[in-house]
Amino acid sequence: MPLFAWALVFLVASYVINALIMPKPQVQGPADEGSIDFPQEQEGTPEAVFFGDVWTTGYQTLWHGNIRTKKIKSGGKK
Repeated sequence: MPLFAWALVFLVASYVINALIMPKPQVQGPADEGSIDFPQEQEGTPEAVFFGDVWTTGYQTLWHGNIRTKKIKSGGKK
């Protein structure tokens, strides 16, 4: 057998072995507001207010957008 054929055999064999020994992913339900862990500061910590898109080195945030629990439908309104 030529060298290319052996390489192809080893490629297929390694793919099959990896597919067999790969752990199955755990099924995870949708997240609710209680399961999301947002960083919070202590009472009295100074707050910075930003308007628009900015980059900050601090990790404290007061609002994280509109968290939705409904499925996003594909397509748009016409």
